[in-house]
Amino acid sequence: MLVDGKWMGDWQPVQKADKKGRFVRQVSSFRNWITPDGSAGPTGEAGFQAEAGRYRLYVAYICPWASRTLMARKLKGLDDVLPVTIVNPTLSDQGWGFGGYPEADEDPLFGSNYMHELYTRADPTFTGRATVPALWDMKNNVMVNNESADILRMLDTAFEGIVPSDLRLYPADLADDIDALNPVIYEKLNNGVYRAGFASSQQAYDEAVQGVFDALDMLEARLSDAYLFGSQLTETDIRLFVTLIRFDAAYHGLFKTNLKQIADYPRLSAYMERILHLPGVIDTVNMDHITRGYYSIKALNPKGIRPVGVDHIERLLRSARNK
Repeated sequence: MLVDGKWMGDWQPVQKADKKGRFVRQVSSFRNWITPDGSAGPTGEAGFQAEAGRYRLYVAYICPWASRTLMARKLKGLDDVLPVTIVNPTLSDQGWGFGGYPEADEDPLFGSNYMHELYTRADPTFTGRATVPALWDMKNNVMVNNESADILRMLDTAFEGIVPSDLRLYPADLADDIDALNPVIYEKLNNGVYRAGFASSQQAYDEAVQGVFDALDMLEARLSDAYLFGSQLTETDIRLFVTLIRFDAAYHGLFKTNLKQIADYPRLSAYMERILHLPGVIDTVNMDHITRGYYSIKALNPKGIRPVGVDHIERLLRSARNK
């Protein structure tokens, strides 16, 4: 990780745990918002007006947090407005790197070798992990935001004046319901699989796994309509989908969340397939990057051996590509 702008030692996926061995996720540091008129968002400072081609989104296909933002970009039709750079899926001793793998990009702005170099450009004294997604202002050469929840929400409205859309991922009439369900899904499932995989005590692991499957059971029972809040896709569906699509191929084995697969949940399986068939979503799912990336985590898989499959997920992806 970076300490006062200097890279310190080998990259490790777990930077912090509590006294009971529970994985603790780093809090994001850059929290400015792109807005239609450049006014300040809910956090951060003003000065980031929506403009076509001004901003660049750095992401990893492996990362569910980054894939939230990729999905929003696709669903909102922002491909020509907001360019993307995809990092290498294999986690190196210096964290995320650029190029050197199929469908991974070189850094087009600065020729950086690693993502942490971008962070020290943004803040020469930065301390912490160099995470994705990261939203960069190419006009002023500053980091705008590295919090996926913020970026997901800002992409819903920031560029409406440039690329109008009928889709609203955070509609006002569902805002309270979305804000109530998001943290439940995050704590028990999105982050819950990581808390299981990176637990450093049996108690922490047992708690996390119980939460994961409590959440999946609850969501399976809830899904009586197309999406979590009825017929309208929202940001909460995006938050859930990115974990579901990775579950059987990565979390079930590598993270030891193996009581069931998503394939064992009929409603969740149908729901995952329904979202995958939405226009553009398949372009945000790269299972080669996902499995290559997760199984390159040395702390969990020292030999880097990647399992074959999962066959039912591959069939699902082929179906979405060929529809």
